[in-house]
Amino acid sequence: MHILFIIDPLLSLKAYKDSSVAMMRSLVSRGHVLSVAHQGDLYIDEGVVKTVATGISLVEDADLHGHSWWRQRVALAEYGLADFDAVVMRKDPPFDMEYVYSTHLLEYAQAQGAKVYNAGAAIRNHPEKLAITEFSQFTSPTLVTRDMARLRAFHAHHADVIVKPLDGMGGTGVFRLQAADANLGAVLETLTDNGRRTIMAQRYIPEIVNGDKRILIIDGQAVPYALARIPQAGETRGNLAAGGRGVAQPLTQRDKAIAQALGPILKQRGLLLVGLDVIGDYLTEVNVTSPTCFVEITEQTGFDVGECFAIAIEEAGKH
Repeated sequence: MHILFIIDPLLSLKAYKDSSVAMMRSLVSRGHVLSVAHQGDLYIDEGVVKTVATGISLVEDADLHGHSWWRQRVALAEYGLADFDAVVMRKDPPFDMEYVYSTHLLEYAQAQGAKVYNAGAAIRNHPEKLAITEFSQFTSPTLVTRDMARLRAFHAHHADVIVKPLDGMGGTGVFRLQAADANLGAVLETLTDNGRRTIMAQRYIPEIVNGDKRILIIDGQAVPYALARIPQAGETRGNLAAGGRGVAQPLTQRDKAIAQALGPILKQRGLLLVGLDVIGDYLTEVNVTSPTCFVEITEQTGFDVGECFAIAIEEAGKH
């Protein structure tokens, strides 16, 4: 198979821990060929969705802490997206309007025969924080609004809450507001831009001290291990980008129940790879843009997540 990765610049990736690189390495080990393109390389010419892409090969036994883990295999060339056997969308957020336009182009490419993972419309229709509200039976009490009075009432009722922007990543903009917090007004005014921006509030989940678990769903099935991202002392965010420590652990029965309920639904909607975030017994996010933690789970458990993903791409290509 010839597989296109739409991805951030390769020189910006930390290959030793990057999930996209883990995917590439597994695919190449199974005999597949890779090309890469950037989000800005997508375009439509006379109705056909195209890209300019560079063919790459991976350097065997390369030092993944350096930048020489790949080399150019084929010079930059123009392709229709339908020319590839699979297109893997791995551009990191921010999920801005350029990202939205890219999901439209990917959707149009699918109509022209391209096989895109995750599907453009599916990415666009599952905003990562808002998507949990569809599965409220698995969530902590949650409010989505920009109304200051409603947010204050939610805080007064639950006393200890988390508030966060809907478009943040890596733990940015996440605040814990406890009872009688003197910063309540300032935090809400800042996050909502004085009532002009919608945010999310959730009842605080004390089990965060045991980690914010990332559960990977591949082709509708859960990887048997989660990565618990454990916050630093005095921190409420477990995100690895915020200094959290990743510890792989088997899925709990509750984890499995959440994954078994959501996995088939999300697969049917065109989401081959999903990262569910779970704190304690509660679902907190449904990540569909570029879920990570492949390397940490593989290194700590021996379960090859990249291989699992490569097999799913192969199987999807048969249909």
